[in-house]
Amino acid sequence: MSIFKQKEKNLNRLIDKLNNLTSTYSQSTYEEEKIKTEKNELLRQKAEIEKKNLELMREHEYLKKKISKLQEEVGKQSVAEEKFNQDIEELSQETENLVSEIEKWQM
Repeated sequence: MSIFKQKEKNLNRLIDKLNNLTSTYSQSTYEEEKIKTEKNELLRQKAEIEKKNLELMREHEYLKKKISKLQEEVGKQSVAEEKFNQDIEELSQETENLVSEIEKWQM
């Protein structure tokens, strides 16, 4: 009889362990689903951030090109303005020379 009681006791312990394992397993499934949900949410957020980053990179490149073109235009305008000022200076000098010549002829 003692062997049967020992076997019964062992069997009861085994059943208890299986019950604990089953409850742990079902909790694990819940945790696993929760982790999967969080993972999917993080992947969605990552994709959204990558999309926004790509848009910002495109916009950054566009703005860099636009700034470069504007700087080029400003440079051209500066050259044109310098040439214009030089032309005005030359005309002013010629005018002074002409006025000086006219004054000589009038005397």
